Amino acid sequence: MAGRKSPPPQNLSPELLLRAYASGIFPMSESADDPEIFWVRPEQRGIIPLDKFHISRSLQKTLKRSPFEICYDTAFEQVLEGCAIRRDPNAGTWINQTIRDGYIALHKAGHCHSVEAWQDGQLVGGLYGVSLGGAFFGESMFSHVTDASKVCLVHLVERLRAHGFKLLDTQFTTEHLQRFGAVEIPAKDYEDMLLPAILTPAQF
Repeated sequence: MAGRKSPPPQNLSPELLLRAYASGIFPMSESADDPEIFWVRPEQRGIIPLDKFHISRSLQKTLKRSPFEICYDTAFEQVLEGCAIRRDPNAGTWINQTIRDGYIALHKAGHCHSVEAWQDGQLVGGLYGVSLGGAFFGESMFSHVTDASKVCLVHLVERLRAHGFKLLDTQFTTEHLQRFGAVEIPAKDYEDMLLPAILTPAQF
Protein backbone atom coordinates (compact mmCIF):
# COMPACT_ATOMS: atom_id res chain seq x y z
CA MET A 1 0.00 0.00 0.00
CA ALA A 2 1.30 3.44 -0.85
CA GLY A 3 0.09 6.13 1.51
CA ARG A 4 0.94 9.71 2.36
CA LYS A 5 -0.30 11.43 5.49
CA SER A 6 -1.60 14.94 5.18
CA PRO A 7 -2.83 17.47 7.71
CA PRO A 8 -6.58 17.11 8.09
CA PRO A 9 -8.34 19.41 5.64
CA GLN A 10 -11.27 21.43 6.90
CA ASN A 11 -13.39 19.06 4.88
CA LEU A 12 -13.18 16.37 2.23
CA SER A 13 -15.32 18.16 -0.31
CA PRO A 14 -17.18 16.22 -2.99
CA GLU A 15 -14.99 17.90 -5.61
CA LEU A 16 -11.78 16.83 -3.86
CA LEU A 17 -12.99 13.26 -3.39
CA LEU A 18 -14.09 12.90 -7.01
CA ARG A 19 -10.76 14.25 -8.26
CA ALA A 20 -9.00 11.73 -6.03
CA TYR A 21 -11.02 8.77 -7.28
CA ALA A 22 -10.54 9.88 -10.89
CA SER A 23 -6.80 9.84 -10.19
CA GLY A 24 -6.86 6.35 -8.66
CA ILE A 25 -6.42 7.36 -5.01
CA PHE A 26 -8.68 7.34 -1.97
CA PRO A 27 -8.48 8.56 1.66
CA MET A 28 -8.09 6.53 4.83
CA SER A 29 -7.19 7.23 8.45
CA GLU A 30 -5.22 5.27 11.01
CA SER A 31 -8.18 5.04 13.37
CA ALA A 32 -11.53 6.58 14.20
CA ASP A 33 -9.83 8.83 16.77
CA ASP A 34 -7.03 10.01 14.48
CA PRO A 35 -8.08 13.32 12.86
CA GLU A 36 -5.53 12.97 10.07
CA ILE A 37 -6.06 11.23 6.76
CA PHE A 38 -3.69 9.74 4.23
CA TRP A 39 -4.12 9.10 0.53
CA VAL A 40 -3.73 5.57 -0.77
CA ARG A 41 -2.79 4.25 -4.20
CA PRO A 42 -2.31 0.45 -3.88
CA GLU A 43 0.43 -1.03 -6.06
CA GLN A 44 -1.92 -3.99 -6.57
CA ARG A 45 -5.54 -2.95 -6.98
CA GLY A 46 -8.51 -5.13 -6.11
CA ILE A 47 -11.38 -5.35 -8.59
CA ILE A 48 -14.31 -7.68 -9.21
CA PRO A 49 -14.75 -8.18 -12.97
CA LEU A 50 -18.48 -7.72 -13.47
CA ASP A 51 -18.60 -10.49 -16.07
CA LYS A 52 -16.88 -12.97 -13.74
CA PHE A 53 -18.81 -12.41 -10.53
CA HIS A 54 -19.28 -15.71 -8.69
CA ILE A 55 -22.08 -16.71 -6.32
CA SER A 56 -21.57 -19.81 -4.19
CA ARG A 57 -24.23 -22.52 -4.01
CA SER A 58 -24.94 -21.77 -0.37
CA LEU A 59 -25.47 -18.10 -1.15
CA GLN A 60 -27.71 -19.01 -4.08
CA LYS A 61 -29.90 -20.91 -1.63
CA THR A 62 -30.04 -17.86 0.62
CA LEU A 63 -31.02 -15.65 -2.31
CA LYS A 64 -33.87 -18.00 -3.21
CA ARG A 65 -35.27 -17.62 0.31
CA SER A 66 -35.22 -13.80 -0.03
CA PRO A 67 -34.65 -13.26 3.70
CA PHE A 68 -33.98 -9.52 3.31
CA GLU A 69 -35.66 -6.51 1.84
CA ILE A 70 -33.01 -4.76 -0.26
CA CYS A 71 -33.12 -0.97 -0.58
CA TYR A 72 -30.82 1.68 -2.05
CA ASP A 73 -29.89 5.04 -0.55
CA THR A 74 -32.64 5.03 2.08
CA ALA A 75 -30.34 4.89 5.13
CA PHE A 76 -26.91 5.99 3.95
CA GLU A 77 -25.73 7.42 7.25
CA GLN A 78 -26.87 4.29 9.12
CA VAL A 79 -24.87 2.14 6.72
CA LEU A 80 -21.84 4.36 7.17
CA GLU A 81 -22.23 4.02 10.93
CA GLY A 82 -22.58 0.25 10.64
CA CYS A 83 -19.36 0.06 8.65
CA ALA A 84 -17.54 2.26 11.17
CA ILE A 85 -18.45 0.06 14.14
CA ARG A 86 -16.39 -3.10 14.37
CA ARG A 87 -17.85 -6.11 16.16
CA ASP A 88 -14.29 -6.92 17.26
CA PRO A 89 -13.29 -3.97 19.49
CA ASN A 90 -9.61 -4.74 18.84
CA ALA A 91 -9.98 -4.41 15.06
CA GLY A 92 -10.50 -0.67 15.03
CA THR A 93 -11.82 1.30 12.07
CA TRP A 94 -10.33 3.63 9.49
CA ILE A 95 -13.49 5.76 9.27
CA ASN A 96 -12.86 8.94 11.25
CA GLN A 97 -15.06 12.03 11.48
CA THR A 98 -13.39 13.74 8.52
CA ILE A 99 -14.12 10.74 6.33
CA ARG A 100 -17.69 10.43 7.62
CA ASP A 101 -18.44 14.06 6.87
CA GLY A 102 -16.82 13.82 3.44
CA TYR A 103 -18.81 10.81 2.31
CA ILE A 104 -22.07 12.14 3.69
CA ALA A 105 -21.51 15.29 1.60
CA LEU A 106 -20.62 13.13 -1.41
CA HIS A 107 -23.84 11.15 -0.90
CA LYS A 108 -25.85 14.36 -0.85
CA ALA A 109 -24.12 15.34 -4.08
CA GLY A 110 -25.33 12.09 -5.68
CA HIS A 111 -21.99 10.28 -5.95
CA CYS A 112 -21.99 8.00 -2.91
CA HIS A 113 -24.54 5.25 -2.46
CA SER A 114 -25.65 2.57 -0.05
CA VAL A 115 -27.17 -0.86 -0.53
CA GLU A 116 -29.14 -1.94 2.53
CA ALA A 117 -30.48 -5.24 3.84
CA TRP A 118 -33.54 -4.92 6.09
CA GLN A 119 -35.18 -7.63 8.17
CA ASP A 120 -38.25 -7.10 10.35
CA GLY A 121 -37.83 -3.36 10.02
CA GLN A 122 -34.20 -3.40 11.17
CA LEU A 123 -31.10 -2.59 9.15
CA VAL A 124 -29.05 -5.79 9.40
CA GLY A 125 -26.38 -5.26 6.77
CA GLY A 126 -25.19 -3.01 4.02
CA LEU A 127 -22.42 -1.56 1.96
CA TYR A 128 -21.53 1.80 0.49
CA GLY A 129 -19.33 3.15 -2.25
CA VAL A 130 -18.64 5.94 -4.69
CA SER A 131 -19.93 6.19 -8.25
CA LEU A 132 -18.20 8.20 -10.96
CA GLY A 133 -19.36 7.64 -14.52
CA GLY A 134 -19.35 3.89 -15.12
CA ALA A 135 -17.02 3.13 -12.21
CA PHE A 136 -18.12 2.09 -8.73
CA PHE A 137 -15.59 2.19 -5.89
CA GLY A 138 -16.64 -0.10 -3.05
CA GLU A 139 -15.70 1.34 0.33
CA SER A 140 -16.93 -0.87 3.14
CA MET A 141 -19.64 -3.31 4.21
CA PHE A 142 -21.08 -4.68 7.42
CA SER A 143 -23.39 -7.46 8.51
CA HIS A 144 -25.30 -8.16 11.72
CA VAL A 145 -27.08 -11.21 10.27
CA THR A 146 -25.50 -14.08 8.32
CA ASP A 147 -25.18 -13.34 4.60
CA ALA A 148 -26.70 -9.85 4.81
CA SER A 149 -23.70 -8.03 3.34
CA LYS A 150 -23.15 -10.80 0.80
CA VAL A 151 -26.70 -10.41 -0.48
CA CYS A 152 -26.14 -6.65 -0.71
CA LEU A 153 -23.05 -7.28 -2.83
CA VAL A 154 -25.02 -9.54 -5.18
CA HIS A 155 -27.67 -6.85 -5.62
CA LEU A 156 -24.97 -4.21 -6.15
CA VAL A 157 -23.42 -6.22 -8.98
CA GLU A 158 -26.82 -6.82 -10.58
CA ARG A 159 -27.54 -3.08 -10.43
CA LEU A 160 -24.16 -2.12 -11.86
CA ARG A 161 -24.59 -4.54 -14.74
CA ALA A 162 -28.10 -3.33 -15.48
CA HIS A 163 -27.04 0.33 -15.44
CA GLY A 164 -24.04 0.00 -17.72
CA PHE A 165 -21.16 0.19 -15.24
CA LYS A 166 -17.77 -1.04 -16.42
CA LEU A 167 -15.64 -1.22 -13.26
CA LEU A 168 -16.19 -2.45 -9.71
CA ASP A 169 -13.18 -1.41 -7.64
CA THR A 170 -12.73 -3.14 -4.27
CA GLN A 171 -9.46 -1.28 -3.50
CA PHE A 172 -7.90 -4.38 -1.92
CA THR A 173 -8.67 -8.08 -2.10
CA THR A 174 -9.56 -10.34 0.80
CA GLU A 175 -10.27 -14.05 1.00
CA HIS A 176 -13.93 -13.09 1.41
CA LEU A 177 -13.98 -11.05 -1.81
CA GLN A 178 -11.96 -13.61 -3.72
CA ARG A 179 -14.86 -16.03 -3.28
CA PHE A 180 -16.90 -13.64 -5.43
CA GLY A 181 -14.24 -13.42 -8.13
CA ALA A 182 -12.12 -10.51 -6.88
CA VAL A 183 -8.63 -10.32 -8.34
CA GLU A 184 -5.57 -8.10 -7.97
CA ILE A 185 -4.20 -6.21 -10.93
CA PRO A 186 -1.15 -3.91 -11.18
CA ALA A 187 -1.79 -0.21 -10.64
CA LYS A 188 -0.88 0.54 -14.27
CA ASP A 189 -3.49 -1.93 -15.57
CA TYR A 190 -6.04 -0.45 -13.17
CA GLU A 191 -5.34 3.08 -14.38
CA ASP A 192 -5.78 1.92 -17.98
CA MET A 193 -9.25 0.64 -17.02
CA LEU A 194 -10.18 3.63 -14.89
CA LEU A 195 -10.39 6.45 -17.44
CA PRO A 196 -12.65 4.62 -19.93
CA ALA A 197 -14.87 3.56 -17.04
CA ILE A 198 -15.35 7.03 -15.56
CA LEU A 199 -16.02 8.44 -19.05
CA THR A 200 -18.82 5.89 -19.54
CA PRO A 201 -22.22 7.50 -18.92
CA ALA A 202 -23.98 5.53 -16.23
CA GLN A 203 -26.41 6.31 -13.43
CA PHE A 204 -26.52 4.35 -10.19
